[in-house]
Amino acid sequence: MASTASFLATLASSTATASLSATPVSGGSSKVRFLPATAQRRRVAVRAAVSGAEKEKAKPSEPGDKDKGGKDARVVQVHSAEELDSALQAAKNRLVVVEFAASHSVNSSRIYPCMVELSRTCSDVDFLLVMGDESEATRELCRREGITQVPHFSFYKGTEKVHEEEGIGPDQLAGDVLYYGDNHAAVVQLHNRADVEALMAENSGEDGKLLVLDVGLKHCGPCVKVYPTVVKLSRTMADTAVFARMNGDENDACMEFLRDMEVVEVPTFLFIRDNKIVGRYVGSGKGELIGEILRYQGVRVTY
Repeated sequence: MASTASFLATLASSTATASLSATPVSGGSSKVRFLPATAQRRRVAVRAAVSGAEKEKAKPSEPGDKDKGGKDARVVQVHSAEELDSALQAAKNRLVVVEFAASHSVNSSRIYPCMVELSRTCSDVDFLLVMGDESEATRELCRREGITQVPHFSFYKGTEKVHEEEGIGPDQLAGDVLYYGDNHAAVVQLHNRADVEALMAENSGEDGKLLVLDVGLKHCGPCVKVYPTVVKLSRTMADTAVFARMNGDENDACMEFLRDMEVVEVPTFLFIRDNKIVGRYVGSGKGELIGEILRYQGVRVTY
């Protein structure tokens, strides 16, 4: 099966950004906080679902289907807290996506085919299903995890919950799986200043490529939304540019680097050539990002 990146080609066009401060914005919402590290999630409106399951003539799978030998083979249903904990430990550092659903929930039934389709395609991710109303054991598990509404998706790595969402559509679920899942070979993951400096050194000189550094936060909605675009560009522009990513709230070293680079909003894209920052773009717009990359590659761009 293909990796997560090959499944996701959905490219959003919003230009929303998230501030590193808590400055209020119109509508009563607030921008993503940088300090403390716990970031406020922002819902992002996206286009209609791309799940191939919706195109099937057969009746879509519903949560709790027992078709273990067929299309639900990689969605494993767990029935207790002990089973969930065991599955998380067995996954080690793989991404685990857990859907908390209920038999009476229409929305659970609507989103489940996308979960099934992702499980078929994303061999690097484990998918689990908890039917909250199945038994007292599953109800207790939902209470332990603080689940008050279904469908609810929790994302785990190394037994640690790294993200959670509820009330989302197929496109956002797919984007979340991509953002928190693969370690893509084409997008270099950076964890400190030394990583950045080493990558800059590799791409300096006459034969050096433009370095595009995607700076974001773990729980930033616009950062998640633009990431499929980054992954696709890292493949199509591999001959002329190198793409890398750093999450500012991953550790103290990343926070310090963002401050030194004067990053005040995310996502911010830094364009680096010959060890120098030659420009930056702040936003999550597909067209604008592509235009800026082309401009710093010396291509004349007319807006």
